[in-house]
Amino acid sequence: MPIPESELFLSKKPKVPPTYDGVDFSDNRALGAARDAIIREQWVRSMMARLVREEMGKCYRREGNNHLERCRGLRERYMELLKDAKVRGYMFEEKNYVPKDGSQPRADSRSAR
Repeated sequence: MPIPESELFLSKKPKVPPTYDGVDFSDNRALGAARDAIIREQWVRSMMARLVREEMGKCYRREGNNHLERCRGLRERYMELLKDAKVRGYMFEEKNYVPKDGSQPRADSRSAR
């Protein structure tokens, strides 16, 4: 049964998708919300990989010599999660953002830095 989410958790949970699609770069609140969502999503992926790694370690110790056969599923899942597990931040994606519709991003304070 899932644990109900508290009001405090729901108030801090981002309400925007973890991309810059549709974000007006001159609106600091929208830009900050997009950044928070991107960082949160990266941390969630990193923590998922950590949890699978811990379970894989327990499986290796529990299964002993048969760990190659019996822990295969965890090992494959960990290798898939490891591709996205690094927390990269938002700066590269923000500085090199190209809108999906092909138009040029708006000139704003980002270029003045």
